[in-house]
Amino acid sequence: METIYGSTFKDSNAVYACQLNGKGGVIEFSESALATAGQPFWQHLDYKNQSCRQWIKHTALLSAPVKEGLAGENIRPKLIRSGEGAMIMLRTINRNEHARPDHLISFRIYINDRMIISSRHRKVDAIDQVMADLNNGTGVKNTGHWLVEVAGAITDEVNDFIEELHDSLIAFEDNILEQKTPGRGELVLLRKQLIVLRRYMAPQRDVFLRLASEKLPWMNDEERHLMQDISDRLGRGLDDLDGCIARTAVLADEITSIMADAMNRRIYMMSMLTMIFLPSTFLTGLFGVNLGGIPGNEAKFGFGLFSMLLSLLIAAFVWWLKRSKWL
Repeated sequence: METIYGSTFKDSNAVYACQLNGKGGVIEFSESALATAGQPFWQHLDYKNQSCRQWIKHTALLSAPVKEGLAGENIRPKLIRSGEGAMIMLRTINRNEHARPDHLISFRIYINDRMIISSRHRKVDAIDQVMADLNNGTGVKNTGHWLVEVAGAITDEVNDFIEELHDSLIAFEDNILEQKTPGRGELVLLRKQLIVLRRYMAPQRDVFLRLASEKLPWMNDEERHLMQDISDRLGRGLDDLDGCIARTAVLADEITSIMADAMNRRIYMMSMLTMIFLPSTFLTGLFGVNLGGIPGNEAKFGFGLFSMLLSLLIAAFVWWLKRSKWL
């Protein structure tokens, strides 16, 4: 088994570089330090940083598929075995400032019993949380424990976001019951967020399930059981996503129905107005011709009398429409 010294990570320009002390804390990272199963190394890299990319490209610690996974472009969640280690691609919620949560962050991990190499471009809150626990002395003790903690934190973030989307959906449904339609594009955005989350979290659940069933030497039975629980939690979140997606389809149909009813009411009202003024329009058109013999042409009060008769005719027609329940 190849010996791994701290000097191997020289010039990696890591975001985090530490060595776990096996007791929930970290020890000072040094080039002369030796990686062991009890005290593994953790290097957290930014794959868009040129120094990090060059280190990934030239290091002898990693195989070609692992290098491609750590520094490649956006990838769907998956697990690749590499000897006794594993290359894991995950997605998590984007909680960075001025970013939409559904613009998921791609997070990559290569892990074995003696080292963890993780990479991302945008900040991952779950990683910061794990690092904060290590600095406080209440963190992970080995690589298997590290993976369980990170997977659990990511899953909690995802389920919290699913709850936010569910609350938004309930607000839309309450507004629909009050005949209030959402603003242009709001329901479309909600449906898109649900579908994007479903697309990436379904394979991520499968990754966690496979980690729970794989006999990786650096994961004990308790850690595999915890990973199974994490997979189950994410599975319940996916069930909620499926239900929310179906409910958005019902909402879209209901909004279409409300808009169609509103349009039909407007058209019906215009038709009623046309019917009300149809007799008077006919009479005014008839009496408006420039021909001799029009009744009342010479009468002093002819126009007033004619207007009064038209008003009575319109009133009588409105009464008839109401009696016939057209109005």
